[in-house]
Amino acid sequence: MVSWKGIIHHYRSYLPRVKEQNIVTLNEGNTPLIFSEDLTQRLGLEVYLKYEGLNPTGSFKDRGMTMAISQAKEKGARIVMCASTGNTSASAAAYTAKSGSMKCVVLIPEGNIALGKLAQAMIHQATVLAIKGNFDEALTLVRDITDNYPVEIVNSVNPFRIEGQKTAAFEVCDQLGDAPEFHAIPVGNAGNITAYWKGYCQYKEIGKSRQLPRMLGFQAAGAAPIVDNKIIEKPETIATAIRIGNPASWKSAIAARDESKGLIDKVTDDEILEAYQLLASHSGVFVEPASAASVAGILKLKMRGYFDQTPKAKIVCTLTGHGLKDPERAIKIIKQPLLVEANRKAILKKIGL
Repeated sequence: MVSWKGIIHHYRSYLPRVKEQNIVTLNEGNTPLIFSEDLTQRLGLEVYLKYEGLNPTGSFKDRGMTMAISQAKEKGARIVMCASTGNTSASAAAYTAKSGSMKCVVLIPEGNIALGKLAQAMIHQATVLAIKGNFDEALTLVRDITDNYPVEIVNSVNPFRIEGQKTAAFEVCDQLGDAPEFHAIPVGNAGNITAYWKGYCQYKEIGKSRQLPRMLGFQAAGAAPIVDNKIIEKPETIATAIRIGNPASWKSAIAARDESKGLIDKVTDDEILEAYQLLASHSGVFVEPASAASVAGILKLKMRGYFDQTPKAKIVCTLTGHGLKDPERAIKIIKQPLLVEANRKAILKKIGL
């Protein structure tokens, strides 16, 4: 007997209605909230890692995609479409394959998608088209096509995506017993910070939690349109999942920031990579680079004294995707295995015994 059947079944009363026969699920959600002793010691806060990389396709996108694809099936759609820097395409392709009745079309920016994510979309038989342009241009094309043809958009501008993604906030509250004082999250297209805030507000409104967190969003320095208050025509960062210069959920992200009395800041690629390696070597969690923006951000805020007035507060960091999404990045920075003779003496010498 499967006890967990995905977020639509588990949180059905908090989500838009979908007929049972149209629910498309891969049993997403129910991801671990990992206590980090290392980060707790470094920050003087109680730090938890919401590891969304353990969703079925390896990223948080599955939460929104189960809702978007289920709703598309409910409407009788035959084709769904998205623009993607990688994770959305992988998730859309997988859930469309599971639906058994729809075709998935994906537009990606040429040369700007991690191979791990591209492989997922391709193996699930999506039609993947690489355009000579960036993500923002891809999304503009998708919106134009889906506005004028019988094709369903499954990017985060689809409100059902936000509905599904808000369930991560429900899980945090269920796992901690209440909302944390702070929630840190990477910001790319800005749908996730929007969704978490919606989830936290909904849970508080119905009495399932007592407080609301301050939302702390972090963009990559080379792709920080919200922080810089301008569209970035050519965003650049090693964190491909948040390499977005004109976020679709810009206004709602600012609303989440302001209503929660939080902030949206930016972190450099060097700071992201430092946090990326720190998570792997000290917390045992392997994430894709964009995921580490949340941890890079709170380490930066710690240095500024941001948390000095809130010692022992709880903070949750969303880690949006698994490290195997972007294996090339890890391969570039890790050491090569040591080569030794195939005998005990040589091995013992190398390990200092």
